[in-house]
Amino acid sequence: MEIEEGMGRKIVLSIVAVVLFIVSFVFVGMTYNVDGALTSTGGLALLGTLVGFILLMGALGVYFASRD
Repeated sequence: MEIEEGMGRKIVLSIVAVVLFIVSFVFVGMTYNVDGALTSTGGLALLGTLVGFILLMGALGVYFASRD
């Protein structure tokens, strides 16, 4: 099965974005963990990570659309 030209780049960038998202969630969870619970600051950090991921995926979508 052959991959279209440029599809490999899209796949790699998308995987990198998802891995960055997962690593960010784990980092925030480990940093803001107090007695097995997440602090309120940690909750805001998780929310910020989620919003950042959504913006990153949107930016990647715009980038990919402009390259086609």
